[in-house]
Amino acid sequence: CQYARTGEHLIHNLYGKVGGIRMTQEILDEEDEILKANAADVAKAKERGMAPGLVDRLELNHKRIEGIVEGMRQVVGLEDPVGEVISMKRRPNGLLIGQKRVPFGVIGIIYEARPNVTADAFALCFKTGNAVILRGGSDALESNKAIVTAIRNGLKKEGIPEDAISLIEDTSHETAREFMRMNGYLDVLIPRGGAGLIRTVVENSTVPVIETGVGNCHVYADESADLQMAERIIINAKTSRPSVCNAIETLLVHESVAAEFLPRFASAMAESGTEIRGDGRTCTVIGAVPATEEDWATEYDDYIIAVRVVPSIEEAVEHIRRYSTGHSEAIITSDIGAARYFQRSIDAAAVYVNASTRFTDGGEFGLGAEIGISTQKLHARGPMGLDALTTVKFLITGDGQVR
Repeated sequence: CQYARTGEHLIHNLYGKVGGIRMTQEILDEEDEILKANAADVAKAKERGMAPGLVDRLELNHKRIEGIVEGMRQVVGLEDPVGEVISMKRRPNGLLIGQKRVPFGVIGIIYEARPNVTADAFALCFKTGNAVILRGGSDALESNKAIVTAIRNGLKKEGIPEDAISLIEDTSHETAREFMRMNGYLDVLIPRGGAGLIRTVVENSTVPVIETGVGNCHVYADESADLQMAERIIINAKTSRPSVCNAIETLLVHESVAAEFLPRFASAMAESGTEIRGDGRTCTVIGAVPATEEDWATEYDDYIIAVRVVPSIEEAVEHIRRYSTGHSEAIITSDIGAARYFQRSIDAAAVYVNASTRFTDGGEFGLGAEIGISTQKLHARGPMGLDALTTVKFLITGDGQVR
């Protein structure tokens, strides 16, 4: 941890030299070893009865390795935020006061069985001059070890301290709780995972926490919606990858289009094997499984969707306000007034009009990889890229002023 606190940070000064390219190449070179380690993790997960959606998050393949590397390369090509002067003003007393972006120092990340987070976290932290200490879940331990080994090999070959990235291999709860109390060593802690993990970190950490949130996301099909567009967006938002946090969990449909839209929606969901849990009116139209109160508040991470018919956009907004986790919400409408009302009324990190919530992603937003998607309102909100991993310091220049 200590070397990351030398001036403007050693790893940041050296980043321009290597551009992260060595580390991406090492991951490609070690792909066979990484996939072998991942296969062992996946096999164990299936033996333990892990849900299919969570297995999907855990599993790597050639395409996903290429995606990891491409995300890292995008980070390499982004503008470096460290050293950026955000403002510079002269006070009436002659003092010149400005703010400059600087690294946090040492960032800790606690996450679950998502080995892509290992590479994403390194790329973003390294680019911003931060050291990173990772504590992944036990289900992805072998995958994480293989990825970290490849990255550390790349650092070593470039003459950069390998401890720019460290992995805690003890995945016990006791170690995790100790990690949350490493004041003086960690500058900030970021949890990335399900509601239980995030709640545990927020409630037990004495290190400052940037809270990433779960995704109980909604799509509302308004009375003026283009139903063909709505069908396409909803299929993508629910079924393209249901295990991720930007997938939708609930569909709200205006009552004036429910009779026409719900049967075609139900047919599309049947093709993907998605179970529909509906309110009374939905069940009347398409014969869905009756929804419970718990369904409206659940992030399924699976091929399940809750559906409710509403009489107005105001009712849709009220439902979302009650059950949303503040992640991503969408409206499908041809009415610009309805679109503006929805975006103005919904309090979430990302609010969409006529587009899939699956775009809530650092890469899709032009941030390269992401460290997580923040649903809090302090410092960072939404996909967290490079800027979110910096803090600021004031720079004051005078010519003898005293107070």
